Amino acid sequence: MIGRFVKQIDREQVMVGTKVFFPMSDHIMDRGLSQRHILNSCKHSLLRLQTDYIDLYQCHRYDPTTPLEETCYAMHSLIEKGMILHWGVSQWSAVQILNALRVCERHNWHKPIANQPIYNMLNRSLEVDVMEVCEDEGLGIVVYSPLSQGILTGKYTKDHIPEDSRAANDESTHFFSHKRLTERNFERIDALKTVAADLGCTLPQLALAWCLRKSPVTSVIIGASRIEQIDENIKAVEVELTDELLTHIEKLLDNAPVDLYTGHRIGHGS
Repeated sequence: MIGRFVKQIDREQVMVGTKVFFPMSDHIMDRGLSQRHILNSCKHSLLRLQTDYIDLYQCHRYDPTTPLEETCYAMHSLIEKGMILHWGVSQWSAVQILNALRVCERHNWHKPIANQPIYNMLNRSLEVDVMEVCEDEGLGIVVYSPLSQGILTGKYTKDHIPEDSRAANDESTHFFSHKRLTERNFERIDALKTVAADLGCTLPQLALAWCLRKSPVTSVIIGASRIEQIDENIKAVEVELTDELLTHIEKLLDNAPVDLYTGHRIGHGS
């Protein structure tokens, strides 16, 4: 679908990104972050996307079965070949990101420039150390699931799960985090709806603006299924969150990461 679209437009006017790691077939070598799989997967992606280069190619997960140097060299090699312009990671730990950066620096290879982690008002684990590492090392963060799989749209309540929602879909429900449909989260969402109303915006716009407030976060991925949702969500960039309001939201959420030794709230920028 994207390939057909890219073919019809000025390629230089869009940025195309894709990822590599998970199995693409039952073959034992058609997975992971080996040089073989990365090269073959990139070739196949270029064919499907009907383009001659990928702007951002990301390692979808960390591969403990492949030497990190092999993965880093494979990505560097793709850039040298002109098949990709940049590479990045997704859901890597702070240590894994730092190790990859140091490997690339030692060999003068192209370094990862982006990270695609999960982050939203209900899942703030990114603030423990990864967000700070990304900012210190110059990696942009492209957040996925900023609306917590639709929970932060307010469409779910403790008494109702919409029939057309992901949570009610048998084919997608194993990807849905039902553990976040808790009494406490519903209380948070009700309180946030009031904040959004006072701001003159929607709850999704507030949730997206909250993610974008952090300087390392350069963009958020919205899983829109209708054009109207896109039109609504992009207005999040117009929502202004003052320090006073952010402090109020922090009290409502009361879920910043906690240091296991001191018991104090921690988090990037806290």
